[in-house]
Amino acid sequence: MGSVYSTDHDAKEEMSDDYSLDRVPRNKRNMGWLSITNITFGIATAIFYFQMGSVMALQFGAINAIISAVYAIIVAGILGTFIAFLSAKSGMNVNLLSRGGGFGYIGASLTSFIYATNFIMYCALEGLILVAAVHEFLPAIPEWILIIFFGSIVIPLNWFGIKQLDKLQKWSLPLFGVFLVAAIVMTAFTPSVYEGSFWSYMPEGVQAGGTALLLCIGMQHGIMGLTPLLASDYARFLKPKDTKIGIFAIGFIPQIFCFGVMGGLGIWFGVRLGEPNPGVYIVLLLGVWGALFTMLTQVRINITNIYSGSLSLSTFFENIFKFTPGRRFWVVVTGVSAMILMLGGIVNHLESVMTFQGVFLMTWAAILVTDAIVVKRVLKIGPAYYEARQHNLHKWNPVGVVSLLVASGLGTIAALGYMGTFLQSTAAFFAAALAAILTVILAVSTQGKYYIKTESSDIEKEDYIA
Repeated sequence: MGSVYSTDHDAKEEMSDDYSLDRVPRNKRNMGWLSITNITFGIATAIFYFQMGSVMALQFGAINAIISAVYAIIVAGILGTFIAFLSAKSGMNVNLLSRGGGFGYIGASLTSFIYATNFIMYCALEGLILVAAVHEFLPAIPEWILIIFFGSIVIPLNWFGIKQLDKLQKWSLPLFGVFLVAAIVMTAFTPSVYEGSFWSYMPEGVQAGGTALLLCIGMQHGIMGLTPLLASDYARFLKPKDTKIGIFAIGFIPQIFCFGVMGGLGIWFGVRLGEPNPGVYIVLLLGVWGALFTMLTQVRINITNIYSGSLSLSTFFENIFKFTPGRRFWVVVTGVSAMILMLGGIVNHLESVMTFQGVFLMTWAAILVTDAIVVKRVLKIGPAYYEARQHNLHKWNPVGVVSLLVASGLGTIAALGYMGTFLQSTAAFFAAALAAILTVILAVSTQGKYYIKTESSDIEKEDYIA
């Protein structure tokens, strides 16, 4: 494999542990499943999940929020496990998997760009939670100064790639645990604004199930597509001998923590304290330590946002413009773009942005999984391996591109309310199911002739997924 990826550019990629433009060679897949799972916990420990749980509980009732969290764990966990498997077997992240997985190398650039904008947006949202917390404690400092300061510090923390992320997440996880326990203890000793058991809390006029539950599920869809796809950026470094336990640990366990632990605590915090914004209630509970806790969690999540965003921008500009300045250049671009969104008030457009992102990401994940399991493995259409090199690929593959455009387009229309209340709340799931059906129909009708232009003879047998 080493002789295949021996260009000067690839050598530079290997030196910096990036592999943003090609598969990770098998001899570089040397990280244990515990290390990679630890990195993904940077995502799972984001305070954003507190906010989701608190908002859903206070608006739609705790039991509806809890049921929607269980749904999110199951669906995102299944998708995440499959995608972690594909990534670990092929050594590719979802941007590269899309090239040979039904999109073609130009078609895959569409997914890469929207994926990158997703991480830039979440980087901005997470940054704003941190700014709100620090501003609550130090109101004399203008918010724009805090935005620039906290937006800038995550850039150097991303400079040395995956190994640096591993070290940062390892030393910061115990600190996170201490702060989290302190917040739980302080909340337990704070008189609850709601007198009953937290799980029985229900706002006036709201019932368990029905429309309220569908609205909670709709909110979960806004983030459910992201966490399974994100696993691929890290699972590609997994040691081959760790694949069996690793794909479950990387793909499923973070979903339990994201939606179950963090989301569940958010429900509890929100009901007991009567406040939906963790940037406010964490500081009220812990004072200056609350501001430090928020800072720690938001830096943990934003270094992963910056990392994945930089990989996606690298892929997009290499595909479309043949512009390859290196991942570090895109680390800076991603960080600066997030600061611009923060300064521009991205929070004011949060609902509409998350609606589209949720539909798009769930649709994309469904296409990748359907292509791998049904098209490649069951129907034996197309190659049994993933190819990322442009000269071996067609520019476009209608299987993925048409499925994505049609399903996400109809899903967005449904999410905007034009197809009734039920489909409005389940738009991302509806779009994902439609995309899966279209993927199979188009693969059969085209007989896989757009998957690959030139067969590869240098792919190792171990990298075959079917």
